[in-house]
Amino acid sequence: MTNTLLIKNGHIVDPAQKLDQKADILIENGKISKIGKSLPPPSKAKIIDAKGKIVSPGFIDIHVHLREPGREDKETLRTASKAAAKGGITTVVGMPNTNPIADNQTVIEFVLSKAKRESLINIQACGSITKGEKGQEIAEIWEMKQSGAIAVSDDGFDIQNLDVYRKALQYCKTHDMPIISHTEDVNLAKDGQMHEGTVSTLLGLKGIPACAEDAATARIITLVEDVDHRMHFTHVSSKGAIDMIKLAQHKHLPVTADTTPHHFSLTDEAVANYDTNAKVNPPLRSEDHRQAILKGLKDGTLSCIVTDHAPHLWTEKQREFQSAPAGIVGFETMLSLIITNLVNTKVLTLSEAIAKITINPAKTLSLPDIGTLKPGSRADITIFDPKATWTVDKTKFESKGMNTPFHGMKLYGVVTDTFVKGKQVLQNGKICSTT
Repeated sequence: MTNTLLIKNGHIVDPAQKLDQKADILIENGKISKIGKSLPPPSKAKIIDAKGKIVSPGFIDIHVHLREPGREDKETLRTASKAAAKGGITTVVGMPNTNPIADNQTVIEFVLSKAKRESLINIQACGSITKGEKGQEIAEIWEMKQSGAIAVSDDGFDIQNLDVYRKALQYCKTHDMPIISHTEDVNLAKDGQMHEGTVSTLLGLKGIPACAEDAATARIITLVEDVDHRMHFTHVSSKGAIDMIKLAQHKHLPVTADTTPHHFSLTDEAVANYDTNAKVNPPLRSEDHRQAILKGLKDGTLSCIVTDHAPHLWTEKQREFQSAPAGIVGFETMLSLIITNLVNTKVLTLSEAIAKITINPAKTLSLPDIGTLKPGSRADITIFDPKATWTVDKTKFESKGMNTPFHGMKLYGVVTDTFVKGKQVLQNGKICSTT
């Protein structure tokens, strides 16, 4: 297999280099070698014609649920990597709420070693902040970092004891370990099924008020201001939280934030028919919150977009709403929802949108050598057609999960080719048989 590739005739969009132009890319030995117009093909080079398509750095998703170990019936590292590759995603960060919880070096080492053997893409691991994600005792953070974890989070839960949270921040600062915050006051959110508002009242479902996220965001920001260590707020969904994060950023606190495609694409109206595929945590909120998310994306308060990919068994999602688990699969629809609902609606330019899934997440978690097409960097590349359309069909997902509220929707933006370390893993929309 040739170690040299030449991607010709594509339109390169690389926000890290402020590139937005037609050019060729030469890849040698898994690295970006050269970018230029009309590059001559080296001998024995494989030629990829990207005419009429966008060539960008491989997408980076810093908040996903891979389910392995423990729930391989929902997803495996292998199936997750295939779904990610189909969505143009070349690096993901797996959250720690597996079974067992990734709160020690043994689980981190298992995930990373198995990913090296079985994954088509680059899988990074996030350890938990506290043991068992119980919010009571700080986990073996230094040992997990030594084993390869790149961040810590109690995702799925929020640490309610501020003394424990403050000490965790201090400890993580000592070891330069970023924290990813699932931000929620559990007392305000207790037993909630969806966003508290008109729709929850009409459906007779207990709501989760936006202030559950707002209050938790405020208290964490006070800790960040005290300790001065970086905090990344994930799947932000409320207007109040966005306002507070923006204020913290204006005060130059080390605070960053992301949101998801389902939070900028849908509102709580998607739950109107008790559709469990629209049940997520934090919940889909009302239109005023969605508009605040769009504004936060536009002004940069929300610097990243993540999928919060969360596959579940179809039998689990068939339960009554109160008993169904929260979560949406997101790898294979991420780009299309960004193109359809952000770029085509002129909320973001294509370059601004690509930055939120390439260089920005790379900077947020200090991921080296990715998120850019700069010569010398790793050849993780995504090629897509922003004008092509497709209809979402959950039965054709590479993921084991089919829990999506976007089934049957016509969307713009189709990933055609994905490369990881110079190796093609997706060709013309199909997973390469050699992988």
